[in-house]
Amino acid sequence: EPVVDLPGVGKNLADHPMLYVTWKTKPEVDLDALGPRIQLTLRYTAEGSDLENDMIVYMMAVASDRPERGGLRESPVGIQMNLCINLAKGKGEVKLKSGDYREQPYLDYNYLTEEEDRRRFRDGIKMLVDLENHPDMAAIIDERLCPLDSELDSEESMNAWMSRDVTTGHHISCTNKMGPEEDNLAVVDQSGRVHGADGIRVVDASIMPECVRANINVTVMTMAERIADMIAVGR
Repeated sequence: EPVVDLPGVGKNLADHPMLYVTWKTKPEVDLDALGPRIQLTLRYTAEGSDLENDMIVYMMAVASDRPERGGLRESPVGIQMNLCINLAKGKGEVKLKSGDYREQPYLDYNYLTEEEDRRRFRDGIKMLVDLENHPDMAAIIDERLCPLDSELDSEESMNAWMSRDVTTGHHISCTNKMGPEEDNLAVVDQSGRVHGADGIRVVDASIMPECVRANINVTVMTMAERIADMIAVGR
């Protein structure tokens, strides 16, 4: 029997879903294995979106001329652009499979179930693919490896490719949402205290009501410091 029945526990799962566009570079292009992996980013608002700065692009070298990396051989590939939705409409969930805490939980990211997320991804991928026609880009790339032209032929083919290749941005959060007790999905109050329970607080990425439009580590540390101050003064 649950001590406190809070329907929002495990719901509202947010992340930064990500897709990749990858190009093979020309043989004469040097892929610097020792340089910063990510050297260029772009944050922008998707056309027609009501959410500001809801998209981000990372550009990186995805392989190097160095034959050994951590004991794994990796062939030179080229460059890659990662497209992320910083504020996705679709929400997932995480829940227990059984009463055995050692069993892996059930996790459903629920990516791309909202048409607005699919539309923003389609528009962003088209923008990145168009960049290969720029003279500076064309000078270093040999061919596009992913997505294939056939996967860009239509809205349906793009949706199929996106559903197959979409992956996590490693910013899973928001499953113990902060909010007032009147909010059916809220789990904790502004001090991290669990609604309806005494002596228990949650202070991690799960208490964010919405995933921030950035890496989440600084936000989590800031929340922890703030709530630590509240605990220190008895709030």
